[in-house]
Amino acid sequence: MRRPISTALTCICLYCAFFLLTTEGLAQQVDRMAQLEQRLSDLSVELPGLAKRVTLSVSGASMQEFLRALAEAADLNISVDPSVDARIYNNFQSETARNILLFVAQEYHLDIGFIGTIISVRQLNPQDYRRPKPIMADYDKEHGRLTLSLENDSLVRVARAITERSGTNVIVTNELREKTVTLFVQQMELPAALRQLAFNNQLKLAETADGAFVFLPLGQREENFINSEAQPATRRLPLSVATDGGMGQGGSFYVEAQGTAPLLDIEANNTPIEEVVRYAADQVNANYFLFSPLQGTITTRLKQVSFDDLLTALLRGTAYAHKNENGIYLIGERRLEGLREMRVVQLQNRSIDTIQAMIPAEWRQGVEVKEFREQNTLLVAGPGPQVREIVDIVNRLDTRVPMVLIEVTMMDIRKGYNIKTGISAGVSDSVRTGGRVLPGVDYTFGAASINDFLSRIGTGSFNLGRVTPNFYLTLSALEDNNNVEMRSVPKLSTLNGHTASLSIGSTRYYRLSTQNVMGSLNPQTVVTEQYQDVNADMTINIRPIVSGDEQVTLNITIDISDFTQDTPIDEPPPSTTSKFESIIRVRNEETVVLGGIERFESANNSSGVPVLSRVPVLKWLFSSRSKSRNKIVSVVFIKPTIIYQ
Repeated sequence: MRRPISTALTCICLYCAFFLLTTEGLAQQVDRMAQLEQRLSDLSVELPGLAKRVTLSVSGASMQEFLRALAEAADLNISVDPSVDARIYNNFQSETARNILLFVAQEYHLDIGFIGTIISVRQLNPQDYRRPKPIMADYDKEHGRLTLSLENDSLVRVARAITERSGTNVIVTNELREKTVTLFVQQMELPAALRQLAFNNQLKLAETADGAFVFLPLGQREENFINSEAQPATRRLPLSVATDGGMGQGGSFYVEAQGTAPLLDIEANNTPIEEVVRYAADQVNANYFLFSPLQGTITTRLKQVSFDDLLTALLRGTAYAHKNENGIYLIGERRLEGLREMRVVQLQNRSIDTIQAMIPAEWRQGVEVKEFREQNTLLVAGPGPQVREIVDIVNRLDTRVPMVLIEVTMMDIRKGYNIKTGISAGVSDSVRTGGRVLPGVDYTFGAASINDFLSRIGTGSFNLGRVTPNFYLTLSALEDNNNVEMRSVPKLSTLNGHTASLSIGSTRYYRLSTQNVMGSLNPQTVVTEQYQDVNADMTINIRPIVSGDEQVTLNITIDISDFTQDTPIDEPPPSTTSKFESIIRVRNEETVVLGGIERFESANNSSGVPVLSRVPVLKWLFSSRSKSRNKIVSVVFIKPTIIYQ
């Protein structure tokens, strides 16, 4: 009885072993075909002939001839190993070359490899699909570098091998359990090697907070690319770009949230603004509300920016604005109610009269600025970004303006002399004897005095006679010397950048007579007298500009006019004018001297009897002469003092 039982047990064990081997072989065969199908699907982009439909009908042809005919019909490069000697009997009508290759690989146990665009076919050994191909992954723990040599290997098995060798958790999501990968890298740092593995096989790589790496499938309208820093990255295609047609003309952008803050890295090229806002909000999990669609496109590259700064940069210069209210970003047209702002700005150091003129006109478009002079306050209402810009520039301009005290010291030095000599005689109704004898001689003799003098010098035989009762004689011999110094020290105060003016002078009048004849039958003569004024002033205009290092730039204009001599009431007085402008720079409390304003006045007048007034010696008796010469020097001292109140 024992022998039949042992025989039965042996049969059962053999059956179980056969079943397990058969099941393992079938599983390996299915895994091999899935990997081959995935590889052929990936190569369809580079080899369009794999998707080409062909018609082949063979009966007993060798596998080499059949594959050569398939290569010619589908424009493929196929190399067949000479060891493949199977005969094929099949009829394929309008079938893709990819499906035909999968069919013959499964039915005739063929292995298909790829070198570039060359497809190599060889006979598959039973051991090749009964025993899994080892994962070629080597990790140098001392230097933290990874070497990979993968060819249509399962991503799950690759991740398991890397985790076992490096000790770093590499996780594959359930959507990628059937994914196969291909890559060869040597001695590359682990994170860089994993990024390269994801890039080459159209995957995304994310790093968790605990240091694990996770392979993820590309999302909708996402693609891998090399960014401006020559690093593999993932970007999202805008809505206007078809996902299966490349980048097209609509542009592209890439957004990635970095860190826990989170901050955004953005690269956009001709991308719709609304698309960037939507995707960036998804990345940072921000709440937002769009009042209206956002029109326009943007081209930008930003690193490590917050979502709020991104909105500020995207919407600047557009018709849209944003506002953060209780954690919700309100985005829409600037004129909408929810995006308007109102600010009250009370000036501390300046007057509202000058502040409004300093606000650029383009900033005030769509913004209302009201003045309250009693409070020295501005009310600014309008779109939020413009209001904030205006308030910011007003606060920057509202600084303390320095006061400048200007001390002006003016000196006029006048030096000269006047000489008057001669004898003058005439007849006048009212002339009295009298005048000055010392100092100088300026004496007038009447008729009585002259007759008395003539009677005294006359003799009995020689009589000089008498002059008429109205006769007079004036004798002049005068010399005047002038040495006059006039000084004035006015003090002026003005604000920085404003002009301080000083004017000192005198006014003279002369008579202007006008004679008019009125009427024709009984003409009457009307004489009108008017007095016209003539001014001689010294005017100084000074405009100080204070720099940051307490140096004062003075714009100085000086205008000096003066009367040159005294004239009768019927004649306008002659005058001279001097004017100059200058720009100088001095330090605080330093004095600058403006000199060189000199005037020379010279006169030489004579009147007398013709011929006799030019004869030597006699000219002193028959002429009257006057000679004058004056020198006037004006000096101005200017001292600015900065006063901070």
